[in-house]
Amino acid sequence: MDHITALVELLSEDRVSTNETTLRNHGKDESHHTEALPHAVVFPKSTEEVSGINKIASQYEVPVIPFGLGSSLEGHVIPYQGGITVDFSLMNQIIEIRENDFLVKVQPGITRTQLNKALKQYGLFFPVDPGADATIGGMIATNASGTTSVRYGVMSDQVRNLEVVLADGNIIQTGSLAVKSSSGYHLNSLFVGSEGTLGLFTEITLQVYGIPEYTTAARAVFPTVSQAVDAVVKILQAGIPIARCELVDSYSMKQVNHHSKTNYLEAPTLFVEFHGNEAGLAQDVEFTQEIVYDLGCQEIIFENDSKAAYQLWEARHNLAYAFIHGASGKKLLVTDVCLPISELAGAINNARKTLEEFALVGGIVGHVGDGNFHVLLMVDKNDPKEMELTEKFTEHLVKYAIARGGTCTGEHGVGVGKKKYQRLEHGAAYDVMITIKKALDPKCILNPDKIIDKY
Repeated sequence: MDHITALVELLSEDRVSTNETTLRNHGKDESHHTEALPHAVVFPKSTEEVSGINKIASQYEVPVIPFGLGSSLEGHVIPYQGGITVDFSLMNQIIEIRENDFLVKVQPGITRTQLNKALKQYGLFFPVDPGADATIGGMIATNASGTTSVRYGVMSDQVRNLEVVLADGNIIQTGSLAVKSSSGYHLNSLFVGSEGTLGLFTEITLQVYGIPEYTTAARAVFPTVSQAVDAVVKILQAGIPIARCELVDSYSMKQVNHHSKTNYLEAPTLFVEFHGNEAGLAQDVEFTQEIVYDLGCQEIIFENDSKAAYQLWEARHNLAYAFIHGASGKKLLVTDVCLPISELAGAINNARKTLEEFALVGGIVGHVGDGNFHVLLMVDKNDPKEMELTEKFTEHLVKYAIARGGTCTGEHGVGVGKKKYQRLEHGAAYDVMITIKKALDPKCILNPDKIIDKY
C-alpha cells in the first residue's frame, strides 16, 4: 500500500484528489515564486481525520502542506517536495460563540468575512484585516495583521487557544479560555506564525470585540513622507484612539486615482479611521486636525458618511489591483519589512530612492501606526535583468530594516522568499528555532523548506 491508497481508505475517494487541475490550483499562491505540484490534495472534515493524515504522512515520510485559500505572498503553500496538500475548505464552521467572554471558537477554513458576518448579530467583530479575505487558519500561520493592527494588535494578540495536530498525529491544546496565564511555556506564540512547519491547526479560539458605536474616516495629505510619519507619531503620543492608519505614497495615489476613478491629491497621504463613541471622537477629530496642520498637512478630509468612508478604504484595499491593471504583462511582487516607528520615514525615503536608482516601477504603502510598510513592484518575470534588480532591491530593503532594529517581514511571513534572511535577523536564536523544529518534526514532513531548510 502507498500513501495515496492509505489516504483514500481514511477519507474516501471523493476527498482525495490527484486531478491535475486540482493539483495545479494547490501548487501556487499569490506570490511570484515558482509553482510546484503536490502528489495529492486531501479535504478533511475533522480533527481526527487530520490526525490520520499526519500519521500516514509520518509512516510513509511524505510532506504535509496545509492550505487555506492560497492568498499568501511568500510561497508558504507551494509543495516543493511534493507530498500531501491538506485543503481546509471543508473545515470552515463556527464551533462556538461565547459572547459574554468575547470569544469565538472556529475551524481553520473559515474566512475573515464569513466570521464577521456571523458575529455581527451578537454585536461583535473580529478586527484583524489583512486586505485579502484569507482563512483564519492561514492568518494565524503567518501571524497576519493589516490595517487595524495599530488599535487591536496582530493575530498573535487574538489567540487564546489552538488545537494542533503534530507531525506524528498527536493532538494538543496550546492555551485556554482565560484572559491570561503564567502557566508553562507560551505555546500559542510558538505556533502562531509557524507557517505549518510545527503542526496543523484544527480548532482556533479567538478574542473578539464589540462593534464600535461610531466610526469616522479621514484622508490627510502631506508634502513629504517624513511629515506624514511625524504626524502619526504625534497622534499616537496624544493617545488618540486611531483604529487604522495607512500611508500611501504619491506614486501609489496616482494609481488609486486611475483605478478607482477618484480625484485625490497625488501626494503622500494618510488614510485614518477612528473608533469610539460620538462625543469622544468629536474631540479626537478636533485634536487630530490641530496636530496634522501643525506638521504641514495640506488638507484633511473627514468622511462621516458610511458610503464615502467605504470608498476611501476600498481604494486603499484595491491598490494592488490598481498596480496590476496599470502594468499590463507584468507580475505583482509585494514585499514588506517592519521597523521602529522612529526609523520608518528614513526607510520609506530610502526605499523610494533605491527604486528610482534601479529604475523599478513600484509604490509604497504602510501600516505606519506600527512601523510596517510594503513595496508593490510590477516586474517582468521573463526579464532576467529586471528580476535580478528586484532581488537586489528586496535584499537592500531587508538589510536596511534589520540594521535598524527591524525585521525582514512584519506580516507576510517567511515562506521561501524570506528564508535566507533568518540567520541574519535572528543570529544564535535561529539555532534554537531549528532545535524546536527537529524536536516536533524529526522527519521534517511538515511544510519542509519553509522558514528552515529541510534536514
